Amino acid sequence: MDAGPLVVLLHGVGARGRDLEPLARAIARGLPGARTACPDAPEPCDWDAGTRQWFSLTAVAEEERPARVRAARAGLDRAIGGIVAAEGMSGSLGRVALVGFSQGGTMALDAVASGRWPVAALAAIAGRWSIPAPMRPPGGTRVLLLHGEADPVVPVADAGRAAAALEGAGLAVRVATYPGVGHAIPPRGVAAVVRFLAEALAGEAGTDTAPRPVPGPGSGPGPGGWA
Repeated sequence: MDAGPLVVLLHGVGARGRDLEPLARAIARGLPGARTACPDAPEPCDWDAGTRQWFSLTAVAEEERPARVRAARAGLDRAIGGIVAAEGMSGSLGRVALVGFSQGGTMALDAVASGRWPVAALAAIAGRWSIPAPMRPPGGTRVLLLHGEADPVVPVADAGRAAAALEGAGLAVRVATYPGVGHAIPPRGVAAVVRFLAEALAGEAGTDTAPRPVPGPGSGPGPGGWA
């Protein structure tokens, strides 16, 4: 029997892969047979060596973020590539999805926007749009962007920026924003991710993530870490 689809979840800075395991379990329940993986980012976090980061936020200016994302690509690609290879999915990226929260959402957005990972689906939650040019996204990747409207860490306007850029590059994008939600993954967001992945990976119909207007910028860290 064929193995099920693979979902790789990417945590934020100041967290570990295990912090996204509750979301991974919800995905596994909603997609029977699906496999999930929650890798640790390669670098120790600047302010907590017991947690990890994809790239440093120390003394980072907004204009410097794309360069830091670019520098972090090799570490991300090793993490995703190792999982994909171990699960026997190197030739089946059309049955792979990426889910990222916060800094992990930024890295997942870059993985698709750069064209490096032409996966079936991408769900980015509270991800910052700091993607280096040029963009070369694969045409078949479906995208879901989720964001709390009261996020004090990554402005909700970044979801609108990401949607505009990705739609302009030809991708199908859905956006859902959540009033009163900060930098976190709300229960409604978990349900939306599960339904989106079921539709994208298993052909199941139905989602509550129809596009809605993204407002301008408006708690502590969510379960996957800071941005």
